[in-house]
Amino acid sequence: MSEVKVLSTHAVEAVLRALAPKVAHASGQRLTIRYDPANALKRAIENGAAFDVAIVTRPVIDELAAQGLVLRETCRDIARSGLGVAVRAGAPKPDIASPDAFKRALLAARSVVRSSEGTSGVYFEKLLERLNIADALRGRIVLGPSGRVAEMVARGEAELAVQQIPELLPVKGVDFAGPFPDALQLSTIFSAGVGAAASDRAAATALVEALAAPSATTLFKVHGLEPVPR
Repeated sequence: MSEVKVLSTHAVEAVLRALAPKVAHASGQRLTIRYDPANALKRAIENGAAFDVAIVTRPVIDELAAQGLVLRETCRDIARSGLGVAVRAGAPKPDIASPDAFKRALLAARSVVRSSEGTSGVYFEKLLERLNIADALRGRIVLGPSGRVAEMVARGEAELAVQQIPELLPVKGVDFAGPFPDALQLSTIFSAGVGAAASDRAAATALVEALAAPSATTLFKVHGLEPVPR
């Protein structure tokens, strides 16, 4: 069985876990997947990491294509996601339906965990400044490790978790409190592309096309992602 090396953001981890056995059965291709935030994957690729398919945010795939590290003609937008909040299972869910309510919920929290360098974490840091509460929350913001930061909430190490919705939903021991209010929401588009040095370009392209196919929409929705308007 041949191997397709995938470098992927955590946001589509659940989708790839569900898709991998189907790909292996249908085409005989085994997916070997490394998960990291998009910016960390960008650095790895720029430093020479071997890969066949990259699944990252749209801005990152564009930068990699501009550098000739990903084949631009193979790039496809596959799904999009908003940001959300999670609490420990059974804990009261804060009202975050409006910008004012969202702000009050953050100010009332003992601690909030965000990703250290993921798209959600970088945006959230800037959002606190925009809401004029960065100073008030200083000392209560926890930087999570690469991966699903809500696991820290499940362990009682933080009160609230902020991340991409599909990264919050699979975590056992937490409840999804809801999405960011529309006025504060960030919609992130995730894209896939074939590496310029892919060992099997045909197999890598087939995977990208499978992820971008309309038939994959249901799978993405099940795991908290939305289709990209065509």
